[in-house]
Amino acid sequence: MKNTGLFSILVLLAVAVIVEAQQPKKVYRIGYLSGLDPSNPGLNVEAFRQGLRGLGYIEGKDVLVEYRYAEGKVDRVPTLIAELVRLNVDLLVTAFLPAIHAFKEATTTIPIVIVTTVDPVASGIVHSLARPGGNITGVTTLSRELSGKRLELIKEVVPRISRIGVLWAPDYPGAAISFKQYGAVAPALKIQLQSLEVRGPTPDFEGAFQAAAKGGVGALISIRSVLFNLYPKQIADLAIKNRLPSMYEGNEYMETGGLMTYGPNPADMWRRAAVYVDKILKGAKPADLPVEQPTKFELVINLKTAKQIGLTIPPNVLVRADKVIK
Repeated sequence: MKNTGLFSILVLLAVAVIVEAQQPKKVYRIGYLSGLDPSNPGLNVEAFRQGLRGLGYIEGKDVLVEYRYAEGKVDRVPTLIAELVRLNVDLLVTAFLPAIHAFKEATTTIPIVIVTTVDPVASGIVHSLARPGGNITGVTTLSRELSGKRLELIKEVVPRISRIGVLWAPDYPGAAISFKQYGAVAPALKIQLQSLEVRGPTPDFEGAFQAAAKGGVGALISIRSVLFNLYPKQIADLAIKNRLPSMYEGNEYMETGGLMTYGPNPADMWRRAAVYVDKILKGAKPADLPVEQPTKFELVINLKTAKQIGLTIPPNVLVRADKVIK
């Protein structure tokens, strides 16, 4: 009887294993909305994919990622979000600030993972960093401290500077927030800022640089926005042509001739976003996942560009660089 009972248990276990093996594995569907152009999606998409692969997800097998691109056009966002919601995605991912706010309005049930350079509490995205509440969490850089550090670095590189031009796109809320942050810290450094506004869809960068020359600015800060991310080479080339030391908020400008950038590594932030996706797909609630802030910031300096504009980077600044482009 004992042998018969044992045999029955083994049979039941074997059947359970077979049934489990025959159950189709759930393939998660992720909505990814970028503000960029599909022909030039930037490094963020690949960093996000790397993050997913590192966590064991195979795109097309374990997850299906529905990519949508706003191409720098804010008015396209509602239509793209409606498409993703209709597809019944399990999760939404974006770094585009207009899309973050629109996602929040469109759904309170679909989890949303964000990567943002603005303060998500001050901009009304989450209740607090430690306890976001609602259906949104992710990664952020609180950029007021970064704004001050970028101004300090420019002053170290150009010690006698008193006026800096700030190139920004007022049509983009994130850029407007960053502009205010630079304005808040500039007086303590005895720096005057000149606003250089550029609007889409056909940005007049030439006009902005002409205004900078007339205003007598001695250096340039370019505030990151989806619009500007479509034209990194044009912006960097104009800064070189006008012999302006330039500071940027994204590493993509360094490969096209930007002089300096200081901030978190964007690829690291997107790999961290993949970690949030993994946790949520495994059952975690966005409301319980603290919004993460990076702890490591990189200073990148392009010596080739410095030479082109006739600028010598002080040794005490150069030695602090995490990466030097020669």
